[in-house]
Amino acid sequence: MEVVVSATSFLFIYIMKSSTTHSKRILLFFVLALHLASCKKGPENKNTDTGAGPAEETQIGHTPVNEEERDAGKPKFNINELPISKVDLGEFPFFGLPEGLVTTNRPIQRKYDVLYVALDGIMTPLEGKVWKTYISAEGGYDEWSLPYFQKSYDDIITSVDGVKVFDGKINSEEYERYHDDAVYMGEDGSIGYVGQRIRTYVIRRPDGGNIYVQLAGDGVSGSLNILQEKPFEQTISILKSDKIQKDLEESGKVVLYINFELDKAVLTPKGAEAVEEVAKALRSDEGLKVSVHGYTDASGDDAHNQKLSENRAQTVMKELVSMGIDAQRLSFQGHGSQNPIADNETEEGRAKNRRVELIKQ
Repeated sequence: MEVVVSATSFLFIYIMKSSTTHSKRILLFFVLALHLASCKKGPENKNTDTGAGPAEETQIGHTPVNEEERDAGKPKFNINELPISKVDLGEFPFFGLPEGLVTTNRPIQRKYDVLYVALDGIMTPLEGKVWKTYISAEGGYDEWSLPYFQKSYDDIITSVDGVKVFDGKINSEEYERYHDDAVYMGEDGSIGYVGQRIRTYVIRRPDGGNIYVQLAGDGVSGSLNILQEKPFEQTISILKSDKIQKDLEESGKVVLYINFELDKAVLTPKGAEAVEEVAKALRSDEGLKVSVHGYTDASGDDAHNQKLSENRAQTVMKELVSMGIDAQRLSFQGHGSQNPIADNETEEGRAKNRRVELIKQ
């Protein structure tokens, strides 16, 4: 553009010095045409300043997306897409230790627990049999090799048709999201800390008892978690109406295990059956008044647990009213995770703490 302007100026001066009017007219027409042509031609590769640096320039055929949009396009874990392993693995926990490695302390083994497993960078709660431990070198730190630990399990797991489904770290936001619910964190073999590189393997079984193996380690030791999926089996039976009435008469209190939907104040069919037994007991003694007290385990924050316990106690009361019990004979309270009657560090203990108590008034 600057070159064209300079040329135009030069020609204009030349025109003014021309001796004939005819020559001036011809040259002036030429200058005007040249000037108009230069105005129509826009600047090439000119960027409008939007505050974006060079790395943020948009490429032709590419639309920038934010991180959530990118993550939405990533393949998500789907166990049904994994091969089924029919190899006989023997008894749980299925795998021994590599030669030269030992458990630091006695391994933790539970018939039922909830373990958070890294899948797609999300710590996902799974239930079933659990085995976990810290592992170190028999001869001390100098003999510890993280690659030896990792490759030993990688080879044996893949040899039985297992698949590595995650190899990475979780971020601080993910840790903050889940760690309050993972009440076992801090026990031997715990995996799922920020900055901890986690490898997760899955062995899909034909009977549905799928096996998850997690590894983590550093320069001095490693952690190993093994979980075989198994649904929770309720071992607490529903108290019958005569037992409820007897306990209320003799001790003024009865502890009930009424099933609700997970983290909700909605009765399951089994839970409704348990409330029906309470209604029968109240119908048999029309002078009996009770207060319904709800309790939770220690998972989650206190405010949430308090509200959940209140809502569940109220649900029981409303269900009793719907069954014909006079509301004047009933009241309810919630206590959150206060006054536990069992150890909140185990799933069995947490199951006992999730309860409803009837208090005679």
